[in-house]
Amino acid sequence: MSHFQFRSLGEPHWFELGSGRPGNLPERTFHWLQDSASLTRRVTAACRGCFRVQVVSQCWGRAFNSERQVLGLGFRTACLVREVELLCDGRPQVFARTLIPATSLRGAARRLALLRDRPLGAVLFADPHTRRERVEIARFLPGHRLYGTATSHLAEKPESVWGRRTLFRYAGQPILVNELFLPDLIGEGG
Repeated sequence: MSHFQFRSLGEPHWFELGSGRPGNLPERTFHWLQDSASLTRRVTAACRGCFRVQVVSQCWGRAFNSERQVLGLGFRTACLVREVELLCDGRPQVFARTLIPATSLRGAARRLALLRDRPLGAVLFADPHTRRERVEIARFLPGHRLYGTATSHLAEKPESVWGRRTLFRYAGQPILVNELFLPDLIGEGG
């Protein structure tokens, strides 16, 4: 099957991070996308005010088609879906959507369901056994649900937002983290 058959309607085209910078991707945004350190730590360092994590939602749900492919899940596999905003002085800088398959919530990974407003990165990067297995980047347009959720607070919507998704292996279990970088953080639109 082709990669296209796994894409949901309106879903962006994902590029492997190591395949170079797409021509329409601004250089400053690309630097944020390719940083392999803790995003929470980097956003905190860039924030001159009060940093915090705000949970938008956390509930059982299903992965998008391409997310299922990356996680190697069946169509009916349930995931804990956690959506948060990383805020600086109350202004969203990053919107993140984490998918934790139900089968991943065992052993040490069970603590991921109890994070509340603590940053996921603090847990993942504190464990030296956490592995980053795959990083992809994409440009999100207004038709995509994640674009709508990520930009819902903005009076003036950007033409697009760039994001990345990372497949982590935590306590031996797969976790998929999507991060959309918002204009306040990167200082660029589209």
